[in-house]
Amino acid sequence: MPRLAPLDLANLTPEQKEVADAIMSGPRGGLRGPFEAWLRSPVLADRAQKLGEFCRFHSSLPKHLSEFAIILTGKHWKAQFEFYAHARLAVEAGLPRETVEAVRTGATPAFRDDAERAVYTFVTEYFATNRVSDATYRQALAVLGGERGVTDLIGVVGYYGLVSMTLNVFDVGLPEGEPLPLA
Repeated sequence: MPRLAPLDLANLTPEQKEVADAIMSGPRGGLRGPFEAWLRSPVLADRAQKLGEFCRFHSSLPKHLSEFAIILTGKHWKAQFEFYAHARLAVEAGLPRETVEAVRTGATPAFRDDAERAVYTFVTEYFATNRVSDATYRQALAVLGGERGVTDLIGVVGYYGLVSMTLNVFDVGLPEGEPLPLA
């Protein structure tokens, strides 16, 4: 059961309306996921949605690798809505369905290349140890575009950690009739 009542979009404060309009007119096209919750704090909502727009749409990472990092993050935090929403986007971006299913079930996926392996190793190692080894760091540098690619990967994982926490704390549910993807 969601912890927050839906916002009445006709009765937003001017600050909320400005941010909501920016989100709805941007590449996302709507207030799904964490955005209604964040609108309770309009400045946070504005800053977070701008960071999210960069991480999702303008990162130096290829789209399928970014979505791979997002579903790994959703899985780690057991964020049902996050995984549900981005599993489809990951497949649309070119990540194999088998890879998405492996993440969903906690299996190690089959990697098509060193970049997929680097994202998986970097993200899962960080979540397991709160660090990455020198070898993992060097591999990510080598195949993800150097320091910019590694920094963008950290940004994607960090931002979607915030998203996952928001979704989990406020118990943002899936569309009616959709099964929970994560055990």
